[in-house]
Amino acid sequence: MTSLEEVAAYLPSQRIPIDELSDELGLSAAEMKVYRRYYGLAEVCREPGTLTDLLLATAGKLDALRGREERVRYVVQARTMPVVVPYPINPVHEVRDALGLGHATAFAVTHHACASGLLAVDLVGKLLASDGDPDALALVLTGEKTFTLAAQTVPGTAANSEAAAAVLVGTHDDRDRMLGYAARTHGRFYECLSLTDELSGEYQRIYTEALAEVVLAAVGKAGLKLSDLAMIFPHNVNRLSWARLARRLGLPLERIFLDNVPITGHCFCADPFINYRTALDLGLLHPGDRYLLATVGLGSTFSAMVFEH
Repeated sequence: MTSLEEVAAYLPSQRIPIDELSDELGLSAAEMKVYRRYYGLAEVCREPGTLTDLLLATAGKLDALRGREERVRYVVQARTMPVVVPYPINPVHEVRDALGLGHATAFAVTHHACASGLLAVDLVGKLLASDGDPDALALVLTGEKTFTLAAQTVPGTAANSEAAAAVLVGTHDDRDRMLGYAARTHGRFYECLSLTDELSGEYQRIYTEALAEVVLAAVGKAGLKLSDLAMIFPHNVNRLSWARLARRLGLPLERIFLDNVPITGHCFCADPFINYRTALDLGLLHPGDRYLLATVGLGSTFSAMVFEH
């Protein structure tokens, strides 16, 4: 049984109002007004250090890792982008070694873009189960730097941010245990930001329905109904897209945790985990609560995962 032993989140103290990014992102005053008023975006985080610094700051907040380093079998970096630093730097190896986890197997997954974080949790859970050691652990690292213009924004949708989350995964039933996972890739949109106008329009038309499909599939695999969910922890691209999903599913919008959208913007694969950690710190989850993480990766993969707290 895949379980979350602990989730840590790190939000750098450096914040930039999105209004100050209009020239950098090539947004007109009218477009920026849409970002603020309709998308609910206000500021983004920036990490002054390197990607390794960002990931280490997050992993360093995992209390459950201290004293259990020898149990970690895998260290996995879940990336939105295949290339996140110049060659030959390798952040996942640097973080592994700095944490004293040199014995662990380290690799990255990028296949689902911003949904790669959920893919990584599912993958390491299966690896741990096949290893047969009930005390073994895996560390999943999420979060990236906005080091290029393409990494700074999803045009017409989101402003991207530099924050991170670290997820310690185990196989114990008494932790936050995974009940169901669903992912679907709509491969005809593989060109991401280079889609033709026709395909881009089609993607916008199918987006809400495709997201609803995987949410319902994950809930169904968990043997639950939507009404059984205490909370949905989404990615933070914008508020409008989740309002549309809430209407499609007939869910109260307050059941979707959107508090971080104006504070962080979109933090690549880290969003659902950051939102989970924030809600936990606010006391919004109680033992026995079922909750769902949901996200979408360009390319385009829709993904949802259900847990019991």
